[in-house]
Amino acid sequence: MTETYYDLLRRQGISRRSFLQFCSLTAASLGLSQVGAQEIAHAMQTKPRLPVIWLHGMECTCCSEAFIRSSHPLVKDVVLSMISLDYSNTLMAAAADQAEEQLESIIRDYKGKYILAVEGSSSLAGDGIYCMSRGKTFIEKLAHVAKDAKAVISWGSCASWGCVQAAKPNPTQAVPIHKVVTNKPVIKVPGCPPIPEVMTAVITYYLTYDSIPPLDAQGRPKMFYSQRIHDKCYRRPHFDAGQFVEKFDDDGARMGYCLYKVGCKGPTTYNACSAIRWNDGLSFPIQSGHGCIGCSEDNFWDKGSFYKHLPTILPPGWGGIEATADKVGLTAVAVTGAAVAAHAALSAIKQTSSKSRNDKLAAKE
Repeated sequence: MTETYYDLLRRQGISRRSFLQFCSLTAASLGLSQVGAQEIAHAMQTKPRLPVIWLHGMECTCCSEAFIRSSHPLVKDVVLSMISLDYSNTLMAAAADQAEEQLESIIRDYKGKYILAVEGSSSLAGDGIYCMSRGKTFIEKLAHVAKDAKAVISWGSCASWGCVQAAKPNPTQAVPIHKVVTNKPVIKVPGCPPIPEVMTAVITYYLTYDSIPPLDAQGRPKMFYSQRIHDKCYRRPHFDAGQFVEKFDDDGARMGYCLYKVGCKGPTTYNACSAIRWNDGLSFPIQSGHGCIGCSEDNFWDKGSFYKHLPTILPPGWGGIEATADKVGLTAVAVTGAAVAAHAALSAIKQTSSKSRNDKLAAKE
């Protein structure tokens, strides 16, 4: 009988109580109810471990670095207990012929049952010669492994959109994974890097429900990419009040005002950064004082300066929902000015009335 996730956890000394807490925590990260936690628990008690092949194309390995720092669920639980990460250029101990033999055995023994996770973009220039491993181009290897995969996941903006390798003039003709793997759906988990908890949660969802999570029109999991960073940003009240940082290290920056005017792309970027945050929920770029650069959006690298705000808050065609930051700021200034003027006028009236009463009292005496 094939060992299940739960069998392995118990063998490792994990108590039933800790197991159920793990399932509840995982369900919460996925935005699921308690019913979802029960479904995760049932899946882990009845399903065999899932083989995962993790390929690397043109990238900086920041997705792997993020993944191994996941805290909810702990990456050690995902890698060692929930999946069988049998091939990863970065995380596996095997190398050379031994590693390639392992790869081929997974493809053969688990045909149609393994998950393919891809980190990095593909190069099409020169028939792929700008990204090669052991005498084969990455596009050859990708097509070979993807052919019998049950599902394909694009980790990060390199695999999802092409990222900086695809920046103009793109001499290597870098392209995202879905430009090479065209015969099956690709789950995109963009970000540079993506949030670690999002990565582990996507794998957990597939393990539990044996299907890809609900995706948006661009192929991203709706549970993490359905809202703008702007929607849940803790600086949003300052945006609504027209309080903006005009330049880094001004008084507005020190008071935590909205960073839109210094280039923050939060209002046009869909991701869970402002809700889940990084480093065990400690912080994220905006909280650290730097505007969002929109790294989970396609073509973010060629959209101009990271420090110049967009002319309008929303993409073309959405018009009318929100004003531009400049107009909001001017409106706020005008309202504030009117309030100050009204306060000054009222104070003058009170002072005049008080003086008049004092003069009358003095005359009677």
